Amino acid sequence: MEEIYVRHVELLGFEKRFFPSQHYVYMLMVKWNDLSEKLIYRGYPEIYTFHKSLKEMFPIEAGDIDKKDRIIPALPAPKWLDNQKSTETRQSTLAEYCGSLINLPPKISRSQLVRSLFKVRPEDENPPAQHPLKRNETFVVSNDKTRDNTSEISGPIILESYRVIADYSHTSKYEVTLHIGDLVEIVEKSPNGELYITTKAYKAAQDDELTLETGETIEVIHKLLDGWWVVRKGEETGHFPSMFLYRTGEKKEMASEEHVMRRQTPPPRRSTIRNAQSIHSKGRQRISQDTYRRNSRRFLQQKGSRPNQPRKTSKASTQSPLQDWNNRDNIPKTAGSSPGGELKGAPIIPPRPSPELIMERCTENTRKKVSVRKSS
Repeated sequence: MEEIYVRHVELLGFEKRFFPSQHYVYMLMVKWNDLSEKLIYRGYPEIYTFHKSLKEMFPIEAGDIDKKDRIIPALPAPKWLDNQKSTETRQSTLAEYCGSLINLPPKISRSQLVRSLFKVRPEDENPPAQHPLKRNETFVVSNDKTRDNTSEISGPIILESYRVIADYSHTSKYEVTLHIGDLVEIVEKSPNGELYITTKAYKAAQDDELTLETGETIEVIHKLLDGWWVVRKGEETGHFPSMFLYRTGEKKEMASEEHVMRRQTPPPRRSTIRNAQSIHSKGRQRISQDTYRRNSRRFLQQKGSRPNQPRKTSKASTQSPLQDWNNRDNIPKTAGSSPGGELKGAPIIPPRPSPELIMERCTENTRKKVSVRKSS
């Protein structure tokens, strides 16, 4: 029986998955020599690991011995963090790599390593469970970028289908008009442009706000943290309180929460909040340099006239360091000093700490140096 091998590989697009964590897989349509077609999903790190194994298996064709003999196509290494943009821009490179790989000599293109990469797996036929809150997103490549004119393979287009439940008229050239019952396919979902319905009328109090009545359908452009969202109604755009909006299709959830106490008035906007007690609105009083010096001298005099509070020392000390205050009479008095100990022109010179206090509060390294000096 003839051994099957891959005849053609076509890149259809990629899929964004959220379970068990967010990652991207490419959709590849593989056509075998027995005329069977299988859709498989492969991640780029797996394809790059296969590429390195293929180079190790065929070192001559990989150019490891002589670069002139290389026939295996090159493939760039994956990035540390893959995002949607890098996954999308890498599609053309991956499509060219798969096409060149299949056109290699049979000893390479029909090897067990190549067949194991493109062989259908159970997870290809039964994809893993989706995220409980997010659905997988599929991005299909344009036919002009990946398919040759001679290609006869028609790969499936996997898109999500939705039924229109309300009429909608377009308000700009980038929108379409739909009617109830129309069936549409979602090509790409955008977080902006969600439709909301007003639950309460509001009259604009600022120039950049919108006046809307109850039950109007609007489009949310930007959601701000202060509770005021930027919305659009027809050709008008402005701010509107988010507490008076609910997303279309969530009416049942809103009805079940009617008993919950809600705020009746919208919150203040961040741009209009003013603190009447703020000190920043008052100008700082400027004083001259002479006034500053005079106030500083008065502060030092007042501080010198206050009795010093004794500090608490450890019980291990034999003598309080502030007992040297009794020897203050030995300190020579400067001219202009009063009998009470107050100085009019300069602050009081603090007493020199005792040797016991110095040894008690110094570091262990200093004690060692002092002990060595005394012993010598």
